[in-house]
Amino acid sequence: NHSEVTDFILVGFRVRPELHILLFLLFLLVYAMILLGNVGMMTIIVTDPRLNTPMYFFLGNLSFIDLFYSSVIAPKAMINFWSESKSISFAGCVTQLFLFALFIVAEGFLLAAMAYDRFIAICNPLLYSVQMSARLCTQLVAGSYLCGCFSSVLLTSVTFTLSFCASRAIDHFYCDYRPLQRISCSDIYFLKVISFFLCSIIILPTIIVIIVSYMYIVSTVLKIRSTEGRKKAFSTCSSHLGVVSVLYGAVIFMYFIPDRFPELSKVASLCYTLVTPMLNPLIYSLRNKDVKEALRKILGKKILL
Repeated sequence: NHSEVTDFILVGFRVRPELHILLFLLFLLVYAMILLGNVGMMTIIVTDPRLNTPMYFFLGNLSFIDLFYSSVIAPKAMINFWSESKSISFAGCVTQLFLFALFIVAEGFLLAAMAYDRFIAICNPLLYSVQMSARLCTQLVAGSYLCGCFSSVLLTSVTFTLSFCASRAIDHFYCDYRPLQRISCSDIYFLKVISFFLCSIIILPTIIVIIVSYMYIVSTVLKIRSTEGRKKAFSTCSSHLGVVSVLYGAVIFMYFIPDRFPELSKVASLCYTLVTPMLNPLIYSLRNKDVKEALRKILGKKILL
C-alpha cells in the first residue's frame, strides 16, 4: 500500500535526451524572469509610499504567491532534467502538492478580491477609502490564504490516503493529484468527488465575483462622457483582466482535457505554473503608470549612487 512507497519518479516531458538541455535553459530563463519580476514588484510596492493603496497591497501579495508557487515547481523540474533517477521522496511529493494547491487556490481568491477592489474604485469612488479599509484588505488577503490552506489540506490528505501499488512513475513534471490518481490501485471515486467539490467552491464563486464586478464596471465606464475618463478607467482594469484571463484560461483548459491526454495536461500546467507568474509582473508594470514611475525613481537613485 501507500505506506510502503518511499519515493516517486517524475517522468516529466517525453522528449529526446538532447532536448533536455534546451528545456533546462528555457525553464531557467523563465524562472529567472519570475524571480526578477516578482521580487522587483514587491520591492517597488514596499519602498514607494505612493503605492500604499489597497490595489498595490493586493498586487504585492499576488507577486508573493506567484513567486512561491513557481518556486515549488521550477527548481525540482530543472534538477530532473539532469538527473537519471528523476525521483522525488514521498514527503517531498506531499509537500509539493500541498504548497502548490495552497498558493494556486489563494491566487484565485485574491484575483476575485482584486476584481471587487476595482469595482468599488470605479463604481463608488467617493466611498472607496471607507469601504476598502486596511482592515478589510487584510481580511480579504488572510481569507484567501485560509481558503487555500483548507482546500490544500483536504485535497492532499485525500490524495495520499490512496494506495500506490500500481507504479511509482508520475507522468508529469511535478506532483499533481490527477497524475497521482492514475497510478493508484485504490478506488478513486471519493477523490473525484472531493476534487469536484473543491472546484465548485473555488472556481465557480471566484469567476462569478469577477464577472459580476466587471459587468458593473463596464456599465459604469460606458456612462462616463469623456473619452479620457473612459480610457483611464479601463486602463486600471485591463492589467487585472489580462492576468485573470491567462490564469483561468489555463486552469479551465487543464481540467477540461480528458485524463487520457497527459502531454496536453503538461503544456496547460506550464501556463499556470510558470508562464502566468512570469507574465503577471510584466502585465502590471508595462500597463501601470504608477509602477513605471516608481521603477524609474528607483533606477534613477541607483544610477546617481
